[in-house]
Amino acid sequence: MNISLYDISVWVLPLVIAITFHEAAHGFVAHQLGDDTAYKLGRVSFNPLRHIDPFGTLVLPGMLLLSHSPFLFGYAKPVPVNFRALREPRVGMVLVALAGPATNILLALVAAALFHILGFVPANAAQWLAENLKNAVVINVVLAVFNMMPIPPLDGGRVAVGLLPRPLAIPLARLEPFGMLILIGFLILLPLAGSQFGLNLDVISAILRRSTDLIIRFILVLTGNA
Repeated sequence: MNISLYDISVWVLPLVIAITFHEAAHGFVAHQLGDDTAYKLGRVSFNPLRHIDPFGTLVLPGMLLLSHSPFLFGYAKPVPVNFRALREPRVGMVLVALAGPATNILLALVAAALFHILGFVPANAAQWLAENLKNAVVINVVLAVFNMMPIPPLDGGRVAVGLLPRPLAIPLARLEPFGMLILIGFLILLPLAGSQFGLNLDVISAILRRSTDLIIRFILVLTGNA
Protein backbone atom coordinates (compact mmCIF):
# COMPACT_ATOMS: atom_id res chain seq x y z
CA MET A 1 0.00 0.00 0.00
CA ASN A 2 1.44 3.36 -1.06
CA ILE A 3 0.13 5.82 1.53
CA SER A 4 2.00 9.14 1.47
CA LEU A 5 2.17 11.93 4.02
CA TYR A 6 0.01 13.95 1.63
CA ASP A 7 -2.69 11.25 1.70
CA ILE A 8 -2.61 11.24 5.51
CA SER A 9 -2.77 15.05 5.67
CA VAL A 10 -5.96 15.25 3.59
CA TRP A 11 -7.75 12.49 5.51
CA VAL A 12 -6.72 12.92 9.14
CA LEU A 13 -7.84 16.54 9.58
CA PRO A 14 -11.42 16.09 8.32
CA LEU A 15 -11.69 12.76 10.19
CA VAL A 16 -10.56 14.27 13.51
CA ILE A 17 -12.90 17.24 13.10
CA ALA A 18 -15.84 14.97 12.21
CA ILE A 19 -15.33 12.69 15.21
CA THR A 20 -14.63 15.53 17.65
CA PHE A 21 -17.67 17.61 16.69
CA HIS A 22 -19.88 14.49 16.65
CA GLU A 23 -18.99 13.51 20.21
CA ALA A 24 -18.96 17.07 21.57
CA ALA A 25 -22.47 17.58 20.15
CA HIS A 26 -23.81 14.63 22.15
CA GLY A 27 -22.38 16.06 25.37
CA PHE A 28 -23.52 19.61 24.60
CA VAL A 29 -27.14 18.64 23.91
CA ALA A 30 -27.22 16.36 26.98
CA HIS A 31 -25.97 19.29 29.09
CA GLN A 32 -28.65 21.57 27.65
CA LEU A 33 -31.33 18.98 28.46
CA GLY A 34 -30.33 18.50 32.09
CA ASP A 35 -27.50 15.95 32.27
CA ASP A 36 -24.08 17.39 33.10
CA THR A 37 -22.20 14.04 33.20
CA ALA A 38 -20.27 14.65 29.98
CA TYR A 39 -19.74 18.32 30.82
CA LYS A 40 -18.13 17.51 34.18
CA LEU A 41 -15.84 14.97 32.50
CA GLY A 42 -14.66 17.52 29.95
CA ARG A 43 -16.33 15.79 27.00
CA VAL A 44 -18.10 18.94 25.80
CA SER A 45 -14.86 19.93 24.13
CA PHE A 46 -13.29 20.42 20.71
CA ASN A 47 -10.07 18.82 21.96
CA PRO A 48 -9.87 15.59 19.92
CA LEU A 49 -7.73 13.89 22.58
CA ARG A 50 -10.76 13.84 24.87
CA HIS A 51 -12.76 11.79 22.36
CA ILE A 52 -10.25 9.43 20.71
CA ASP A 53 -10.48 5.77 21.70
CA PRO A 54 -7.03 4.20 21.12
CA PHE A 55 -8.47 0.94 19.82
CA GLY A 56 -11.66 2.07 18.10
CA THR A 57 -10.28 5.24 16.51
CA LEU A 58 -6.76 4.14 15.63
CA VAL A 59 -6.02 0.41 15.94
CA LEU A 60 -9.27 -1.06 14.55
CA PRO A 61 -9.46 1.11 11.38
CA GLY A 62 -5.75 0.52 10.81
CA MET A 63 -6.15 -3.27 11.10
CA LEU A 64 -9.13 -3.26 8.73
CA LEU A 65 -7.28 -1.07 6.24
CA LEU A 66 -4.18 -3.25 6.24
CA SER A 67 -6.23 -6.45 5.93
CA HIS A 68 -8.17 -5.06 2.91
CA SER A 69 -11.47 -5.39 4.77
CA PRO A 70 -14.62 -4.97 2.61
CA PHE A 71 -15.75 -2.23 5.01
CA LEU A 72 -13.74 0.27 7.02
CA PHE A 73 -15.12 1.59 10.28
CA GLY A 74 -14.14 2.64 13.77
CA TYR A 75 -15.53 4.48 16.76
CA ALA A 76 -14.65 7.19 19.25
CA LYS A 77 -14.83 7.07 23.03
CA PRO A 78 -18.57 7.04 23.85
CA VAL A 79 -19.87 10.19 25.53
CA PRO A 80 -21.37 9.22 28.91
CA VAL A 81 -25.00 10.28 29.24
CA ASN A 82 -27.28 9.64 32.20
CA PHE A 83 -30.61 9.55 30.37
CA ARG A 84 -32.53 9.47 33.65
CA ALA A 85 -31.13 12.92 34.48
CA LEU A 86 -32.64 14.42 31.33
CA ARG A 87 -35.75 16.49 31.86
CA GLU A 88 -37.69 14.31 29.38
CA PRO A 89 -35.74 11.02 29.33
CA ARG A 90 -37.20 9.36 26.20
CA VAL A 91 -37.42 12.53 24.11
CA GLY A 92 -34.07 13.67 25.47
CA MET A 93 -32.43 10.38 24.51
CA VAL A 94 -33.61 10.84 20.92
CA LEU A 95 -32.36 14.44 20.76
CA VAL A 96 -28.98 13.58 22.29
CA ALA A 97 -28.57 10.68 19.86
CA LEU A 98 -29.54 12.80 16.84
CA ALA A 99 -27.12 15.58 17.80
CA GLY A 100 -24.05 13.70 16.54
CA PRO A 101 -25.29 12.71 13.06
CA ALA A 102 -27.01 16.09 12.62
CA THR A 103 -23.72 17.84 13.39
CA ASN A 104 -21.94 15.69 10.81
CA ILE A 105 -24.50 16.59 8.13
CA LEU A 106 -24.06 20.27 9.03
CA LEU A 107 -20.26 19.90 8.72
CA ALA A 108 -20.71 18.23 5.32
CA LEU A 109 -22.87 21.14 4.18
CA VAL A 110 -20.28 23.66 5.36
CA ALA A 111 -17.46 21.76 3.65
CA ALA A 112 -19.42 21.55 0.38
CA ALA A 113 -20.27 25.27 0.53
CA LEU A 114 -16.57 26.09 1.00
CA PHE A 115 -15.80 24.65 -2.44
CA HIS A 116 -16.84 28.08 -3.74
CA ILE A 117 -13.83 29.78 -2.12
CA LEU A 118 -11.26 27.63 -3.92
CA GLY A 119 -10.95 30.19 -6.70
CA PHE A 120 -9.63 32.70 -4.17
CA VAL A 121 -7.01 30.35 -2.71
CA PRO A 122 -3.41 30.30 -4.03
CA ALA A 123 -2.94 27.54 -6.58
CA ASN A 124 -0.34 25.67 -4.54
CA ALA A 125 -2.81 25.34 -1.64
CA ALA A 126 -6.05 24.96 -3.61
CA GLN A 127 -5.63 21.26 -4.39
CA TRP A 128 -4.80 20.38 -0.79
CA LEU A 129 -7.80 22.35 0.47
CA ALA A 130 -10.07 20.81 -2.18
CA GLU A 131 -9.02 17.30 -1.12
CA ASN A 132 -9.70 18.13 2.53
CA LEU A 133 -13.13 19.55 1.73
CA LYS A 134 -14.05 16.60 -0.50
CA ASN A 135 -12.98 14.12 2.18
CA ALA A 136 -14.81 16.15 4.84
CA VAL A 137 -18.06 15.79 2.88
CA VAL A 138 -17.58 12.03 2.45
CA ILE A 139 -16.40 11.32 6.01
CA ASN A 140 -19.16 13.32 7.68
CA VAL A 141 -21.93 11.78 5.59
CA VAL A 142 -20.55 8.26 6.08
CA LEU A 143 -20.30 8.86 9.84
CA ALA A 144 -23.86 10.19 10.00
CA VAL A 145 -25.34 7.35 7.93
CA PHE A 146 -23.39 4.63 9.73
CA ASN A 147 -24.37 5.95 13.16
CA MET A 148 -28.05 6.06 12.20
CA MET A 149 -28.20 2.29 11.76
CA PRO A 150 -30.95 1.15 14.19
CA ILE A 151 -28.65 -0.98 16.34
CA PRO A 152 -27.73 0.09 19.89
CA PRO A 153 -25.34 1.55 20.95
CA LEU A 154 -25.27 3.44 17.62
CA ASP A 155 -27.22 6.70 17.58
CA GLY A 156 -29.89 5.21 15.32
CA GLY A 157 -30.44 2.43 17.83
CA ARG A 158 -31.03 4.90 20.62
CA VAL A 159 -33.37 6.93 18.41
CA ALA A 160 -35.32 3.75 17.71
CA VAL A 161 -35.44 2.86 21.42
CA GLY A 162 -36.78 6.33 22.18
CA LEU A 163 -39.45 6.28 19.46
CA LEU A 164 -40.67 2.68 19.46
CA PRO A 165 -43.49 1.47 21.73
CA ARG A 166 -42.14 0.07 25.00
CA PRO A 167 -42.77 -3.63 24.10
CA LEU A 168 -40.43 -3.19 21.11
CA ALA A 169 -38.04 -0.66 22.66
CA ILE A 170 -37.09 -2.81 25.66
CA PRO A 171 -35.81 -5.87 23.73
CA LEU A 172 -33.98 -3.57 21.28
CA ALA A 173 -32.30 -1.74 24.17
CA ARG A 174 -31.14 -5.08 25.58
CA LEU A 175 -29.06 -5.63 22.42
CA GLU A 176 -26.73 -2.74 23.35
CA PRO A 177 -24.01 -4.89 25.02
CA PHE A 178 -23.87 -7.00 21.84
CA GLY A 179 -24.19 -4.15 19.34
CA MET A 180 -20.56 -4.08 18.27
CA LEU A 181 -20.52 -7.86 17.75
CA ILE A 182 -23.68 -7.60 15.64
CA LEU A 183 -22.07 -4.89 13.50
CA ILE A 184 -18.89 -6.89 12.98
CA GLY A 185 -21.02 -9.89 12.05
CA PHE A 186 -23.09 -8.03 9.45
CA LEU A 187 -20.32 -5.86 8.02
CA ILE A 188 -17.33 -8.21 8.02
CA LEU A 189 -18.00 -11.84 8.96
CA LEU A 190 -21.18 -12.35 6.91
CA PRO A 191 -19.69 -10.97 3.64
CA LEU A 192 -16.52 -13.01 4.16
CA ALA A 193 -18.56 -16.17 4.79
CA GLY A 194 -20.70 -15.51 1.73
CA SER A 195 -17.64 -15.06 -0.46
CA GLN A 196 -16.57 -18.61 0.39
CA PHE A 197 -19.74 -19.89 -1.29
CA GLY A 198 -19.83 -17.40 -4.14
CA LEU A 199 -22.63 -15.39 -2.53
CA ASN A 200 -22.82 -11.62 -2.11
CA LEU A 201 -24.01 -11.16 1.46
CA ASP A 202 -22.59 -7.64 1.79
CA VAL A 203 -26.13 -6.23 1.93
CA ILE A 204 -25.66 -3.74 4.79
CA SER A 205 -22.60 -2.17 3.19
CA ALA A 206 -24.48 -1.82 -0.09
CA ILE A 207 -27.37 -0.04 1.66
CA LEU A 208 -24.94 2.25 3.48
CA ARG A 209 -23.10 3.10 0.26
CA ARG A 210 -26.35 3.81 -1.59
CA SER A 211 -27.67 6.01 1.23
CA THR A 212 -24.35 7.86 1.47
CA ASP A 213 -24.26 8.52 -2.29
CA LEU A 214 -27.81 9.91 -2.29
CA ILE A 215 -27.14 12.27 0.63
CA ILE A 216 -23.86 13.51 -0.86
CA ARG A 217 -25.59 14.24 -4.19
CA PHE A 218 -28.33 16.15 -2.36
CA ILE A 219 -25.74 18.18 -0.41
CA LEU A 220 -23.87 19.04 -3.62
CA VAL A 221 -27.10 20.18 -5.27
CA LEU A 222 -28.12 22.19 -2.19
CA THR A 223 -24.76 23.99 -2.08
CA GLY A 224 -24.64 24.69 -5.82
CA ASN A 225 -21.92 22.17 -6.64
CA ALA A 226 -23.92 19.77 -8.82
